[in-house]
Amino acid sequence: MFDNKNFGDKKFKYAAYYAVAVMVVVLMINYFATDLNTEQITYNKFLDLLSQKKIAEVQISDDKITMIPKSDSGIEKKILYTGRIEDPDFKNELKNSGAEIKPVVPNNDPIRSFFVTWVIPIIIFFFLGKIIFGKMDKKFGSGVMSFGKNNAKLYAESETGKTFDDVAGQEEAKESLVEIVDFLHDPSRYTEIGAKIPKGALLVGPPGTGKTLLAKAVAGEAKVPFFSMSGSEFVEMFVGMGAARVRDLFQQAGEKAPCIVFIDEIDAIGKSRDNAIAGGGNDEREQTLNQLLAEMDGFDSSKRVIILAATNRPEVLDKALLRPGRFDRRVIVDRPDLKGREAILKVHVKDVKMAEKVDLSSIAKATSGAVGADLANIVNEAALLAVKQGRKEVIQADLEEAVEVIIAGKEKKDRILSQHEKETVAFHEVGHALVAALLKHTDPVHKITIVPRTMGALGYTMQLPEEEKFLVTKDEMLDQIAVMLGGRAAEEVKFNSISTGASNDIERATQTARNMVTIYGMTDRFDMMALESVSNRYLDGRPVQNCSERTSGEIDEETLRIIKTAHERAIKLLNDNLELLNNIAQRLLDQETLTGEEFMEMVKESSAWNTEMEKKIEE
Repeated sequence: MFDNKNFGDKKFKYAAYYAVAVMVVVLMINYFATDLNTEQITYNKFLDLLSQKKIAEVQISDDKITMIPKSDSGIEKKILYTGRIEDPDFKNELKNSGAEIKPVVPNNDPIRSFFVTWVIPIIIFFFLGKIIFGKMDKKFGSGVMSFGKNNAKLYAESETGKTFDDVAGQEEAKESLVEIVDFLHDPSRYTEIGAKIPKGALLVGPPGTGKTLLAKAVAGEAKVPFFSMSGSEFVEMFVGMGAARVRDLFQQAGEKAPCIVFIDEIDAIGKSRDNAIAGGGNDEREQTLNQLLAEMDGFDSSKRVIILAATNRPEVLDKALLRPGRFDRRVIVDRPDLKGREAILKVHVKDVKMAEKVDLSSIAKATSGAVGADLANIVNEAALLAVKQGRKEVIQADLEEAVEVIIAGKEKKDRILSQHEKETVAFHEVGHALVAALLKHTDPVHKITIVPRTMGALGYTMQLPEEEKFLVTKDEMLDQIAVMLGGRAAEEVKFNSISTGASNDIERATQTARNMVTIYGMTDRFDMMALESVSNRYLDGRPVQNCSERTSGEIDEETLRIIKTAHERAIKLLNDNLELLNNIAQRLLDQETLTGEEFMEMVKESSAWNTEMEKKIEE
């Protein structure tokens, strides 16, 4: 476990330990290398080798005789040496042995010897250490040799390349951040009156809505340095490293002030310390969070350092992180409305060659619930389709096809259905469309198709709202459920049998009916009692049950009652208009795809479309 208070000292110690270790290893290598290559022998053995003529070379110094044995002598290839002894017969024996006598050359280049013996080995070990620690860095994440150093991406002034003009569909969020930009430009306007700018702003919203883009746009508008770091980058395998990185990040930010620090996905380090929510303790994450809280407390907003953070899970954040004085302002970056989607599409088509008659408003209507990332993907898919078709510009058909590709996948041309399966799919889809056309509180049918798609759909019916809705009434929800069950009802009416094709319809209808009972208070049985609450509303929106097991059973009964009533309504509508169902299904079988206009023409020409129905639709 690392003590984060003395991280800088420890880094120095680790480097010092490594340097000492290298010196010791080099010293040992020099010592053992000399010891392994030389061997001391007795003077008598030296004389024996001379007499046997097994010595190739001899060097005589004042106190030592060094010799090299001949290669065919049978002696191990080592440099032998012995002490110098006064021997009057030594010169004659040396002469008779035939050994080559070489003079002792004094070492006149100590610098070269020092480099060879010490410097070169140390350099080799330095590079070996760098390679080893570099591989450890890659294996363990970031920083075996960079403990506590933050990995924040620093964009200099204007280098984010984004301004508020690049952010569309989030006008309210932009307004909330304009004050921050104004403060960074001219803080005196606020300090004169005694106002303090918020220390931090928390950007909250679903994935893909443009939270990171907004943060970059703030920095681009203010023309100040922009530090960007993900919450997960603070958390490391060693306790204390995350806290050290938080300190380092805020220290750098203080040096670069005025600037903006952006922490993306802050829920990675900012989860509540309550075990019931966070799911257990984590020393490293908690130390990192504590350090972040301390840094934000000790940071003076007058220094013009603004902390921005983004998350799509605000409900799991620690309450201490959200209190005034830390993240003072919460900016909601929600899914764009109809006007916002059209504005986003206009931003994304700027760099794409578009045909003159492209209608972006119809694409915006067809993409209800889509976020900015989805719309960017749709525009890109449309451009790819145009290239694939050999066109130089994107036309309306490319955009409409791109919407269908995102929703249902590409056409699966190799999936061949039998005639009976095609008829089943055709009547199923027409059942949805016909129930939608004959009920009052439903959206108009835009398209019906029985062309299989890669995401598993054998066909689908697309409905587009005539206007953006923010409230849904009970009658509208009941009609929606009837439309969802219209496909299965058509199979029953026509074939007197059922198939597996309605699984997704049943799931959606059941969830809608259950929400009516548990969340929206739309039943007499439970009145306005909240039986479920929504968790992770910006992600999957999964409901959490707040009732007893007995009440849960009653909820199931009430949900079933709503489903059965809607199912019976759909069957009655289709039985009353069986001829129209057959005619539209037959035309769909012939054409495989019907537009909303073609479908409504057939409905209006039938007896089902009378004056009274026309009045209801107009209402």
